[in-house]
Amino acid sequence: MDTATPPIRAQDETRVVRAGSHDPAERLIVALDFPSSEMAMDLVDQLQGTCRWFKVGMELYYAAGNRVIDHLRARGMNVFLDLKLHDIPNTVAGAVRTVSGTGASLLTVHAGGGERMMRAAAEAASAPGAPRLLAVTVLTSMDANGLSAVGVADSVESQVLRLARLARAAGITGLVCSPLEVAALREAMGPDALLVVPGIRPVAAAGTDDQSRVATAAETIARGASMLVVGRPITQAPDPAKAAEGILAEIRGAL
Repeated sequence: MDTATPPIRAQDETRVVRAGSHDPAERLIVALDFPSSEMAMDLVDQLQGTCRWFKVGMELYYAAGNRVIDHLRARGMNVFLDLKLHDIPNTVAGAVRTVSGTGASLLTVHAGGGERMMRAAAEAASAPGAPRLLAVTVLTSMDANGLSAVGVADSVESQVLRLARLARAAGITGLVCSPLEVAALREAMGPDALLVVPGIRPVAAAGTDDQSRVATAAETIARGASMLVVGRPITQAPDPAKAAEGILAEIRGAL
């Protein structure tokens, strides 16, 4: 690993160990993409005893705020707060400080905001109890054509690696990428990088919804992912608990 990389804080080391656990339940994050806390917590209740990590994204957070995080923490759940912060450095740093008291374990910022923005976020997240930061590289809904349309001529993988190195230089060693870039990122970033991967589809699933770069849970874990984020294959299943157990079985088989 690059010797200039800032050291991972003690609390981050614990989370890396947990994220690399052989317990499949420590590898699966269920995305609570719902418009209300009531709908989200109903799903959480259905998964009680099966899943331990839940993602609160913009839709749910804007509807319910910190209340939904409180509900999850009261049930003993771990929270991935996926706000994808992207603004001027001072504003992002302030946002990180504001949400640091929520009890969330993970928080996203957009790597596209640049090194100064990410460094400000990392400094704001250095306080005790702050969430570990994850830098979002290229959204799983994007492909080469989408990147070209916004002026990025390189391949998706090249852009992901560029942004990952920028994040590391800023002091952020957690990354969000698609399943297709996991192996390259693991090789480039080393064993301590926390790679959180959406775009997961069960073996039997048909279609990719609005995501372009997807793979199965087993494939993604085998490529070096730390944790997987799964939404609709679980949340829209007739039996969410059974669907989650199927994903966990895939993870278990790949470990």
